[in-house]
Amino acid sequence: MGKDFFGSLASDERVFLLIRHGERNHITPNDPDYGAHVGLTERGREQAFSLGRSIPDGDMVFFSSPVGRCMETARCIGEGHGLREVHVEPLGCLGDFFVQDQGEFEKVLRAGFYEGICEWLESEASGVPRTGAGAFYPLASRSREMLSTMLEKGCARFNIFATHDAWVVPCLTHFCKMRFTPQRWMNYLTGMAVVTGPEGKTPRRIVPVTGLETGWLEF
Repeated sequence: MGKDFFGSLASDERVFLLIRHGERNHITPNDPDYGAHVGLTERGREQAFSLGRSIPDGDMVFFSSPVGRCMETARCIGEGHGLREVHVEPLGCLGDFFVQDQGEFEKVLRAGFYEGICEWLESEASGVPRTGAGAFYPLASRSREMLSTMLEKGCARFNIFATHDAWVVPCLTHFCKMRFTPQRWMNYLTGMAVVTGPEGKTPRRIVPVTGLETGWLEF
């Protein structure tokens, strides 16, 4: 992101940033809470601080999944930006936005997280239902709802929405036509920037962005 993205903004443009949290500790396969309580690494905190430093001057608001590593990411971005007090509003929807059936989603998690998300996205593209598809809402309509939620909630020049890769990947797939596989996934502090005019209602452009050197993780 940094200078390239922020330097491209017009003086009247606003940014709504849907971003994955910073680097986290490892989630073990037998974690009964599927990583809900796994926190950031020290490097993850430093990554978020660095992103905050790269954001130009301007008012800023923060929204987050209620999960701790997302809340901490948002706070670190604000602190890196130099804010003395950082208020982060937890949004339940940022924790499980695309989940339609929790029981079915947990089956996907147990069977293989990356594989399950990719199979769902492929089924959406092909129109052919696959195992686990019932766990998720339809991609197109739910992605548009995510965008509407961001534009409705955001009230500043820079609006930060910290969430999880599972809910950023579908939006990048829908709006930016990106393709992910279990071997090529999105990096930490990577996401989607929605740029609007001063009214903050109509997107001028929607682009993939990353706060790190690369937006990809290779497995």
